[in-house]
Amino acid sequence: MTTPSSAPRGERAGRPGTQWGTVLRTTGEHLVPDDAPTPHANRRARRAAARRKK
Repeated sequence: MTTPSSAPRGERAGRPGTQWGTVLRTTGEHLVPDDAPTPHANRRARRAAARRKK
């Protein structure tokens, strides 16, 4: 059995000339307070509900 290496390695070696690109993205989640009024359905949701009714 071998012992673990003292120098951890990354998942794979990078290619020469490439750089890490960090992109910050939002998950689309928004904080809604408990006392906020109930939002009204937008046009897309109203049309989908009407299609289901038919």
